Amino acid sequence: MILVIFGTLIALFLLGTPIVYSLGISSLVALMYLGNVPLIVIVQKMWSAVDNFALLAIPLFVLTGGLMEKGGVSKRIIAFAYAVVGKITGGLGFVSISSSMLFAALSGSSPATVAAIGGMIIPSMKEKNYDPNFAAALHASAGSIGVIIPPSITMIIYAVIAEESVGRLFLGGFIPGILIGLALMVVCYIISKKKNYPKEEQTSWVNIFKTFKDAILSLMVAVIVMGGILSGIATATEAAVLAVVYAFILSFFIYKELTLSHVKDVLVETVFITAAVMGVMATAGVFGWILVTQQVPQIIAGFIMNITDSPILVFMMINVVLLLIGTFLDTGAALIIFVPMLIPIAQAFGFDPIHFGVVTVVNLAIGMATPPLGICLFVACRIAKIPLVKIIKPIMPFLAAMIAVLFLITYVPEIVLFLPNLFAK
Repeated sequence: MILVIFGTLIALFLLGTPIVYSLGISSLVALMYLGNVPLIVIVQKMWSAVDNFALLAIPLFVLTGGLMEKGGVSKRIIAFAYAVVGKITGGLGFVSISSSMLFAALSGSSPATVAAIGGMIIPSMKEKNYDPNFAAALHASAGSIGVIIPPSITMIIYAVIAEESVGRLFLGGFIPGILIGLALMVVCYIISKKKNYPKEEQTSWVNIFKTFKDAILSLMVAVIVMGGILSGIATATEAAVLAVVYAFILSFFIYKELTLSHVKDVLVETVFITAAVMGVMATAGVFGWILVTQQVPQIIAGFIMNITDSPILVFMMINVVLLLIGTFLDTGAALIIFVPMLIPIAQAFGFDPIHFGVVTVVNLAIGMATPPLGICLFVACRIAKIPLVKIIKPIMPFLAAMIAVLFLITYVPEIVLFLPNLFAK
């Protein structure tokens, strides 16, 4: 049965079938092969996969990011980052990375981060004679931080599957997200020095304070979300509702850059994104249920234990598998298919579930910027107007830096668990 379901899935991938249909068809084929399971199970499992209150946070965070992007938030964040780090060699690259980190705390989505920040900065980098291939690679890798620094849509999905605390996962993502941002800055500085990319104009402390004052209302979204969750006033879903209300008031009434036409566009985009995510989750839920009922996780766990009983080697093997999966599979589908298989292995070797969840998300985030199918690559290439093949070489140093941080947080779990444990006391 394992060969039937995975063989069908791989064949459909090779034929270019969309992931939602690939998962659904391969699940149907597997159930028909088994022959003793009524097909009504497909509908039941699709419904149960998305019938979770916490998942309402996904469209709400997508809506928040869309409202703030249309409402002039990204340009205020960029202006603040420009004032603080623009004077460093390769200043626009530093602005890109720091702006992506700040916007990630608002949108929870990597493609949205690449689109919002890259759409404004990549044209400026090209005007100042930055290599457009470098600019695209920089934004694709920096944008992937969007699912690591909270709020994170990917972490919400993991929390639902693993039945873990969304708040603790959000806290666990802070330090890894910052470390990846700093690692990308080091790579950016080295390349900028080598290629003699320009510094931006020196700015005054007065201008830094002014841009910070303009951006502080935007950054309050992250405070509202995390403050509401950590104080116990709101769940992640309720905090997302507050974020939507705040984003609308800020963009429409205070900044006055959001129009009713923009609201309509954002609502339509939110519906399409949510439908895509939930469709994948529904079909992946059936796929994952079949794997669990056929005891695939236990088979894999037994296979790994026959190879080694070393937690270090096991975690390395899991990292390698997740990195490969992330290069060609949607993050939501990857989580729903593989997390139920990997959690028993993690439990068997004593891995903390929050630590394991953050490491899993970081793996898949790196996959979003990894050739050949990383979604962030396609968004960045479209903005930079370059073919995908042109980004492969320049993104390699950035991927190496991200993978180095991945292995650091894998084998030093205190980096991930420091904040969750601190706020648990």
